[in-house]
Amino acid sequence: MSWTDLLNAVAQVIIWLAFGCFIVVAVRNVISLIQLGIAWWVFATRIEPSEGARELWERYADLALPITVIAPAFNEELSIVQSTKALLALEYPDHEVIVVNDGSGDDTLGTLLRSFDMEECERTQIAQLQQTKIHKTYRSKKYANLLVVDKENGRKADAANAGIGFARTPLVCVIDADSIIEPDGLLRAAEPFMHDDGRLVAVGGAIRIVNGCTVKGGSLQQIGVAKGLLPRFQVVEYLRAFLTARVANAHTNTLMLISGAFGLFRRSTLVEMGGYRHDTVGEDLELVVRLHRHMREKKRPYGIAFVPDIVCWTEAPAELSGLQNQRARWQQGALETLQRHRRMILNPGYGRVGILAMPHIVLEDIIGPPAELVGYLIVPIAALLGLLDPVMAVAYFFVSVVFGCGLSVGTLALEENQLRRTPNARDLYRIGQAAVLENFGYRQMNLWYRLRGIQRFFRNDTTWAAVPRVGFNRG
Repeated sequence: MSWTDLLNAVAQVIIWLAFGCFIVVAVRNVISLIQLGIAWWVFATRIEPSEGARELWERYADLALPITVIAPAFNEELSIVQSTKALLALEYPDHEVIVVNDGSGDDTLGTLLRSFDMEECERTQIAQLQQTKIHKTYRSKKYANLLVVDKENGRKADAANAGIGFARTPLVCVIDADSIIEPDGLLRAAEPFMHDDGRLVAVGGAIRIVNGCTVKGGSLQQIGVAKGLLPRFQVVEYLRAFLTARVANAHTNTLMLISGAFGLFRRSTLVEMGGYRHDTVGEDLELVVRLHRHMREKKRPYGIAFVPDIVCWTEAPAELSGLQNQRARWQQGALETLQRHRRMILNPGYGRVGILAMPHIVLEDIIGPPAELVGYLIVPIAALLGLLDPVMAVAYFFVSVVFGCGLSVGTLALEENQLRRTPNARDLYRIGQAAVLENFGYRQMNLWYRLRGIQRFFRNDTTWAAVPRVGFNRG
């Protein structure tokens, strides 16, 4: 082969790579646009205005199933007291709070014992789902519905399983210990179960970023926006995820993820499935995918619902190191889930979950990130070398960046039109500014972090990359 032939072959590869990246990014954005359209339609035609807490209580107090709220905690001494107080103060007729100290290296356990006047007690597990040893259980002298479980470290999935084993109620709510549920959030999330005929197995709720908000006594006092751009970018991401993707997926019965920050489940189904898996870093995604698979293979009718009202606020990473660890872990967890449940992909036996939802995860988590990142490099180079029409480079910029700005602004408009939880015009402007700016650097940086997750997956690196916390009211 001559040098000319080699150069021509390389040029053809570059051209096809550029076109391939363009197509992948365009398809992803078209899907996101469809989801945004479905979400607007669902809010306009299917979702009624939210009732106040008093009306919900009067209507459902006698129908509400008892719930156990399980909060796995690892090195959460900065916010564990406020989080636990918020859980105890939830407006719900009958709920117990189980905080599981997962072998924390800081003073999480001591802080809990001192703050809530805990004493050692005997509590038998109904089901032993965890793989690590339970040290002791403690009951609060101040709050009869507070139980603290101290155990060896086994990561969040193991801690959640321990709490599920101690639960005595038909429903369990698994949350992050650094999250705050709105006072009526549990009641709103449980509402679908009150209309259920026994088919419903899980409910997810909308999550928002607590950074920049005012938290006192374990409850959200005032909604605000963080000073730093990094948390603001994540506000936009969460809006897109929960107001568009989750609403649209729930409406089409293809909801594949209930956030680990907040999820409500039928306890008997979790126990039957063996709880969360311990051998993945993406336990929340894997659980819901396995839930679909379990119910489909058992040929049981089932439902998974989503509540678009904000029910939970969670602390987002305020530093790039924490963001990198979080996004790499999410990416790795998605790949682990896809590998474990690959037989579901394009399998008509799993209905629209197999035909639509699983291929979409493949597009989003396997093909999409490297394709978009490569496109940012290949398309401009090909245009500069004269291999592509410069119009192609402009078109790629449009579908990747300009289109992304439009999707984010459209989601922000949906939030303002339906929920209106942004307190003032100044904060709305700051979020809108972040919706545009995130496409110039932040989005590309996240793609790089996701590639790190792909690398961790192929290296079979199962070490847990922690996300540093600064505590509430600090960022």
